[in-house]
Amino acid sequence: MTNTDHRTRVGVYGAGSWGTALAAVLARNGHHVRLWGRDLAALKGISQEHCNRRYLPDAQLPASLEVETDFDALARWNSVPLLVIPSHAFVDCVRALARSNPGLGGVAWATKGFEPGSGRFLHEVVGEVFGSAVDQAVVTGPTFAKEVALAMPSALTVHSGNLQYAQQVAALLHGASLRAYSGNDIAGAELGGAMKNVLAVATGIADGMGLGLNARAGLITRGLNEMMRLNAALGGRIETIMGLAGLGDLVLTCTGDLSRNRRLGLALGRGVSIADAVAEIGQVVESVQTADEVMRLARRHELDLPIAERVQAVLHKEITPAEGLQSLLAREQKPEYPKPLFGTES
Repeated sequence: MTNTDHRTRVGVYGAGSWGTALAAVLARNGHHVRLWGRDLAALKGISQEHCNRRYLPDAQLPASLEVETDFDALARWNSVPLLVIPSHAFVDCVRALARSNPGLGGVAWATKGFEPGSGRFLHEVVGEVFGSAVDQAVVTGPTFAKEVALAMPSALTVHSGNLQYAQQVAALLHGASLRAYSGNDIAGAELGGAMKNVLAVATGIADGMGLGLNARAGLITRGLNEMMRLNAALGGRIETIMGLAGLGDLVLTCTGDLSRNRRLGLALGRGVSIADAVAEIGQVVESVQTADEVMRLARRHELDLPIAERVQAVLHKEITPAEGLQSLLAREQKPEYPKPLFGTES
């Protein structure tokens, strides 16, 4: 029988809140979408009830969204794979994808963070496994899964070294309630999506300690400065950090209580232990590992990132939140921008 289904076949790997939300967007946009995950009970619920009751109980999912329990079968079927899994499982997923379908022309992901241990960007992991001939794209920006799943107005951005591939992936996601932009600064986009988690812990701690709105605004702005300086050292573009992948995601994550990293900071600021805070959140919180990798990059490039450094120390229980605050306030007075960030003197 001739296959008359000409829809783009998108395989979404990861049936957590964000993977489910993106799968719903793609299905609503008319694409042929299959969602894979490790939780068979959750997949059954999505298939039969059109709802992910664990992560998105309030969202009705499209009836056209299919589920797949066989990873290899999905890898062979999809023309566009979209990986939405925790960073600690990313490399294993990429390797499994390459084994099952080595002829893929491109790989996209919405995972934020670095490869644990090595500190590599995720596009470096994909490039090592698949080779340079395979297009890569990261989907990132200021988006809470719940709001995207409920079709509330949102915006994100897709970056790839191949702008045409970024535009292709963005076109799949762009729809009635979600605006998808594109760019070609993949490292800058990945840095923004990862580093904002560390800064969200900082603002959460400040709010948990009751330090006020002035402190929150100061931390967000100076945190953005740290993000821009690290991005510049890595050769990224300032526009990326001032856009959805950087500033947009930073503001959302530092101010919205749906953010797991902000909620971790809130708990720490109120005196809750890290273990109890993570248990209460009930989902993966990657800021501990991300803080380590951010500071590793900072040391490599001889950068002073005082906010990220204090967050790392608090997360490793080397100092208390109060001690971190005091050490920031005790820093010597200095110009806001000792060196120009935009390449010219003002």
